[in-house]
Formats: sequence, structure tokens, C-alpha cells
Amino acid sequence: MGYLMIRGYSDHAANERTFLAWVRTGIAVIAFGFVIEKFNLFVLTIANANSLDAGRRLQLERLSGPLGRYDGLALIVVGIALVAVAAMRFVRTGQLLDDQETHSAGGVRAELLLSAALALIVAGFSTYLALG
Repeated sequence: MGYLMIRGYSDHAANERTFLAWVRTGIAVIAFGFVIEKFNLFVLTIANANSLDAGRRLQLERLSGPLGRYDGLALIVVGIALVAVAAMRFVRTGQLLDDQETHSAGGVRAELLLSAALALIVAGFSTYLALG
């Protein structure tokens, strides 16, 4: 009795490992976005405490300014986009692996754009914290 094996199993397994790595990265980016959002909420709560002097309160309010408010949200959106792009590429690559024809490697524009957006968001937040 012979065992049935998936044709190109190692390729399918590599596709799945790559997909799971992208999902893990997306979840980490989303979690970091939530941490930044919670940090911003914490800073605003401290700034509104009655025991702070005006100078310290102004400094904390400036730290939680517009970039601090939207940076965490931007990371959450980029993380969700990473997971969505990973899912689309996983399905497309699985279909191409099952096809009998030879296909050229697809473009990586979406991954490059998301990676660049992530790098810009992190660099912007880091600069904002360093200068603010």
C-alpha cells in the first residue's frame, strides 16, 4: 500500500512557514501599536493629574501630541495590512505551486511598501520621542 503525498510538499511547507512568519510579524507590529496607544493614554492620564506643575504637564501633553496619537494607530493598520498581504500571497503562491506550468517570481512591491511604511512610522515615532 503506497502513501499519498502532496506533490511539491517541501515547497508548500516553505510557503506555509513564510506565511506564518509574516503573520507573526504582523501580530508583533499590531501589538507594538497597541503598546504605543496605551503609553499615550498613560501619558495623558499623568498629564491630567492635579499634583503636577504647569511645566511638567505641558511637557507630558507635548509628548502625547498628534504624532503620539496617530503613530500607534498607524502601526496597527500596517500590521493588519501585513497579515492581509501575507494571506493573499500565501494563497497565490499555493495555487502557483499546484500549477504544472513554470512561473516567474512575482513582484515584491507590496512587501516593500509595507516595510517602508513600517520603517517610516518607527523612525518618526523614535525621532518624536528623542526630540520631544
